[in-house]
Amino acid sequence: MMNHIFMYEFEPVRFSGIKGVLKMKAISFSLCAALGLVAWAPVSYAGSCGHVTIASMNWQSAEVLAAVDKIILNQGYGCDAEVSTGDTVPTITSMVEKGQPDIAPEVWTDNVPDVVKRGLAEGKLQQTAKVISDGGMNGWFIPKYVADKHPEIKTIADVLKHPELFPAPDDPKKGAIYNGPQGWGWTVITAQLFKAFKADKDNFELVDTGSAAGLDSAIAKAYQHKQGLVAYYWSPTALLGKYPMVRLDPGVPFNEAEWRRCTTKANCPDPKPTGWQTSDPVYTFVTKRFASATSPDVMQYLNTRAWSNATVNQLMAWMTANQATGEDGAKHFLKDNKNVWTKWVSKDAADRINASL
Repeated sequence: MMNHIFMYEFEPVRFSGIKGVLKMKAISFSLCAALGLVAWAPVSYAGSCGHVTIASMNWQSAEVLAAVDKIILNQGYGCDAEVSTGDTVPTITSMVEKGQPDIAPEVWTDNVPDVVKRGLAEGKLQQTAKVISDGGMNGWFIPKYVADKHPEIKTIADVLKHPELFPAPDDPKKGAIYNGPQGWGWTVITAQLFKAFKADKDNFELVDTGSAAGLDSAIAKAYQHKQGLVAYYWSPTALLGKYPMVRLDPGVPFNEAEWRRCTTKANCPDPKPTGWQTSDPVYTFVTKRFASATSPDVMQYLNTRAWSNATVNQLMAWMTANQATGEDGAKHFLKDNKNVWTKWVSKDAADRINASL
């Protein structure tokens, strides 16, 4: 039998208001293997899961996805996963430059194209699942009950033929398109598209809702009275989980050159009609170091895990109605959507996760 010695690895432990507290973890090594050891080295978790850091972004869908990942990795694959708060640009930059955190579950890549491109080119990042399977969506929406009653209305041009179906709040003889608050990129885009499609010539006006709350209130009020409404919005969101909306087809193709030249610039005087992207790409990213070191089963999960806008919208609507945290939402999702998430994991992992709920 080999003799063993014990060495100690120091790890940071996080307490509220206290940083830098250390704990010791005893690690048994073969005496033979220990001979000649001259420097401390971090414990490798090659071939296993080990400690995992997951970034939780500061919006609801990303928060709940990070919590889902934590539960699945810990309960299904025996990881020691923890969630840390972050935001897109600093998180991806830190992953590229410092190799931490290990996982960014929901990254809207169009928000950080240069950083993502550099990280992939330098071999610091690895892209995994397209986590929102049908992509994030921005655009102009109408209530589902209007779309159901008027199936002929599918495009912006179709809407502009019927101002009477989408009455303005102060003048029902006019139609209205509700915009977001000042400061949002899509508020500029909506104003430019309103001009590009010459909506005023079709007796429409652009309504400034003043705030995110004002925009939400306009949609909620339309639903309460079953009125027609055209509004800028996006998905996934809790509001569209509560009030189903249908995104309009612009009726013209997306013109990236025009989009960059004028559509996105408030001071551009001559916008031309253009569509919007079919969807915004939303992916999970991991550090290349983590992808190389962790279990293949973990990477298989991260390369498989994806959910639809409809699924996320319904989950966020439940979270909002119940004032639920990301962790609460994750547990609710795992209990009520086994037909979705069990396809992401192995049967053994699914059994362990189910047993933990």
